[in-house]
Amino acid sequence: MSEEERRLSRRELLKKAGAGAAAVGAAGVGAPFAFAGPHKYTGRWLSGNLNAITWVHFVPSYDAWLDPWAKAWGEANDVQVTIDHINNTLLDTRAAAEVAAQSGHDLFFNLHPMASYYNQVIDHKDIITEVEKSQGKYMPIAQASTYAAKLKKYFAVSDSYVPDPVVWRYDIWTGVGREPNTWENVLKAAPKLKQAGHPIGIGQSQELDSSMALYAFLMCFGSFLQDENNRPSLDTKKTVQAVNFMAQIYRVGETPDIFSWNPASNNNYLYAGTASLILNAISATRTPESLHLPFSNDLWIWPIPSGPHGRLGLEHLMGCWSIWKFAQNKDNATKFLIDLLKAGKQATIQSQLYNFPTFEKTFPFPAIRKMAAADPNKPKGKYTILTTIAEKYTHNIGYPGTMNPAMDEVFSTFLIPSMFAQVSQGKMTAAQSVSQTQAAVKQIYAKWKARGAV
Repeated sequence: MSEEERRLSRRELLKKAGAGAAAVGAAGVGAPFAFAGPHKYTGRWLSGNLNAITWVHFVPSYDAWLDPWAKAWGEANDVQVTIDHINNTLLDTRAAAEVAAQSGHDLFFNLHPMASYYNQVIDHKDIITEVEKSQGKYMPIAQASTYAAKLKKYFAVSDSYVPDPVVWRYDIWTGVGREPNTWENVLKAAPKLKQAGHPIGIGQSQELDSSMALYAFLMCFGSFLQDENNRPSLDTKKTVQAVNFMAQIYRVGETPDIFSWNPASNNNYLYAGTASLILNAISATRTPESLHLPFSNDLWIWPIPSGPHGRLGLEHLMGCWSIWKFAQNKDNATKFLIDLLKAGKQATIQSQLYNFPTFEKTFPFPAIRKMAAADPNKPKGKYTILTTIAEKYTHNIGYPGTMNPAMDEVFSTFLIPSMFAQVSQGKMTAAQSVSQTQAAVKQIYAKWKARGAV
């Protein structure tokens, strides 16, 4: 490698990004938790190492694609790539540990935007600008999730978001004569479903799935944690109404184990043949299909039930990559991330429609719908609704505002699931719990406002 090549600036690097992408293909199955690509392929303009960390994907075929793709990318770019895969519940503590040590991976992936680490990461604007040249506009949901307007900084780049449908047992719901198209119908069906041995499965625990479901539930009742100007707005009559409504669903249609769930619990509740309804990504249907469970053909997916304020949902997960300021291999991480974003269509295919790309031209909705319509699983065409959910009913965390450090802290400390659980367990009235939560939220926002971050 010449001295001139070694001195490539970041902007020159971005211009060259993607040159090796065509050489990166998908072949073979990599190790499930970590892998390293071969080293020292001559004649390339990058060199050295790249260390990345991500989760163990809920759809195994995605990791079976990603690891060989990264290996091929390393061979094409003369970079030794190491990808570590860890359980999704460990990502937040790992990120905190790396920040505390100012050492760790070059590239860090999480399932929600880590806005509170805005001063620990590079500005990813140039990466997004480069990818937009070939992949089209960065989608509004991605923009709202990864750009801190007050700070004028992209603290992450989202490669994907995951629609969050309601997954329900058609056979069981037919037996009670209702469908989960409204929250009122869910409440009315809940006692019969529980009596039949098939309770509702919406968690109220300090974990990701409970958070996503309950934030979306609030929005259906016209309750929002913050307004469009990123100011706290939780303490309203609509929030109290929503919390009371969910407590009713719990009392007549759920069981106490929902208060101690982890992110896999509602899935397992469904796989065991117990749950009649959960809110989850399509890993909840893909797994029963792959296991040939007897009720897999009766698992239907619909948009979130409609409430008094309409039908508003969140993404189930927001895949976000960040390059730490203390990363040792920023140039390698930059080019890897650009090329991975350009491979978003293949990522969607290999995830079996779990991941939706975040750039408009990568895999347009009509093309995704066509792929979904061709899915052989029954009922025929069950996955076509995903594009409708993604386009019409999927919003960012913090909607109608945007993600910011205060919103990130509120989300990551699970204040909302606790607000619901206090009432469902009879420890507080809804008004008391909402008021207490709003006070905690205001304190968090005041702290970040004092830092100039909100």
